[in-house]
Amino acid sequence: MAVAEVEPYLLSGGAEDPAPWASSVLLVKVVTKDGRVGWGETLTSIRASSVAAMVRILGKAMHGRDVHNVEANRSFWYKLDFNYSISLESVAALSAFDMASWDIIGRELGAPLHLLFGGLTRDKIRLYANGWYGGCRDAACFAERAKEVVKRGYTALKFDPFGDSFDVLDRTSLKKAAEIVAAVREAVGDEVDILIECHGRFNAESAIRAAEALRPYGIYFMEEPVHPEDLEGLARFRSAARVPVALGERVVSMGQLLQYVRYADYVQVDLGRFGGPTEARKAAALAEAFGALMAFHNANGPVLHAATIQLDAAIPNFAVQESFYDFWPQWKRELIRGALPVEAGYVEVPRRPGIGVDVDEKAVERYKAEPGELEPPSGPSWAVRGTW
Repeated sequence: MAVAEVEPYLLSGGAEDPAPWASSVLLVKVVTKDGRVGWGETLTSIRASSVAAMVRILGKAMHGRDVHNVEANRSFWYKLDFNYSISLESVAALSAFDMASWDIIGRELGAPLHLLFGGLTRDKIRLYANGWYGGCRDAACFAERAKEVVKRGYTALKFDPFGDSFDVLDRTSLKKAAEIVAAVREAVGDEVDILIECHGRFNAESAIRAAEALRPYGIYFMEEPVHPEDLEGLARFRSAARVPVALGERVVSMGQLLQYVRYADYVQVDLGRFGGPTEARKAAALAEAFGALMAFHNANGPVLHAATIQLDAAIPNFAVQESFYDFWPQWKRELIRGALPVEAGYVEVPRRPGIGVDVDEKAVERYKAEPGELEPPSGPSWAVRGTW
């Protein structure tokens, strides 16, 4: 099935999303010459324009190539783009194309993606809630919101208690963070898992002190405790801290992942910026060889969410899945037909062909935006709105 069209669709519903980095969605539609259609999704953040532009370049390069040949297509693009291995935009574009290719293949065969990647290892996926604490700056707000999350049935939740601290975590800020985590633990009880988001923004000394201060509250993992480029600091943290570590959401290649996986208890590559399902499945295998579990990063829209759930269902070393699903604005829900409801903290694995959901193209047209229409965030693009 030869590729005829590869079209990026940059979408936005305004500034209502709880997270600035996810206030837009970049879907990619691949159409073959015999009329088959598949959808993928990749990241946006403040790089929306450059990623969309790279998708268009990739589309021209892939024109006429067979979508079945996912490995050959990746190798072709790798050879074509000299900077592929260090370019977020290039890997992001390929990721969406790869995802859409698998969607087409699955629909052609009448099979969901998990069946093509080895079949089910589980039929429902445990989720942890994220995006639930927008506007919270004190312990009371975090605790009250956490209670609401647990009432929805979630058994795990993640949050960033560090406010506007960056690089150095001073004594006052660490004390406040510990108070927030203590309040959440008291609010949700001992049976709910607490995951701590650090957003890769501390030096090793600060991260080590944070781990020690928060350890008494039974932390499931600390995510990206140090700046991602600071491998020496990560090694120091790993040797000194007594909490599990999650790493890898910013990694874009297997070679990069190999540098991180030895320090990780949980690996968090993102299907939308690691090479799509093809490369993400390899990441899971590498993690398995190092005794690490998978907790894929998943902070954007519904197509990426659906594809990630498909891979969760197939891999043997799955742990828990990030989900913003119940905290999305309505416009994101409208992008797909049929819901993926969360029940008792789990989502059932879709059994429909491809990635398991159908994109509503009328909704796509309704929320189309031009790159120039998107405003840069007033604070860091990674912070949950109202917490910085």
